[in-house]
Amino acid sequence: MGWVRVETDDGVVAYDLLGQTLGLYPLDMLAKDIGIDVADLGTGRSTLGYNCRENADVAAVLAAAEKAGARILKPATDVFWGGHHGCFADPDGHIWEVAHNPFSPLRKEDGAFRWNGGYD
Repeated sequence: MGWVRVETDDGVVAYDLLGQTLGLYPLDMLAKDIGIDVADLGTGRSTLGYNCRENADVAAVLAAAEKAGARILKPATDVFWGGHHGCFADPDGHIWEVAHNPFSPLRKEDGAFRWNGGYD
């Protein structure tokens, strides 16, 4: 299909797709990262991601989500690999990760995300 595939040492497989990324992460590691049991990952056992331009934006998005009825699962915090993130469950139970990845800056024109940054 022409997708660019990236693999990491910790089990993540990512595909860059037209300004978005599909990331596949082992379920047990995903649950551990969020701080919940695997059984609490919910229907489909997946998360949706929202990427921010700056670290401070992560807490602001989490606060807006909570005000709109979301349940915060993990407050904004630094991540071992150098990023910053937090997680919430929306009113329907879908889990979202809000993140800033300093190694993958968003494209200035439209906010598109690419796993390891950089655009051709």
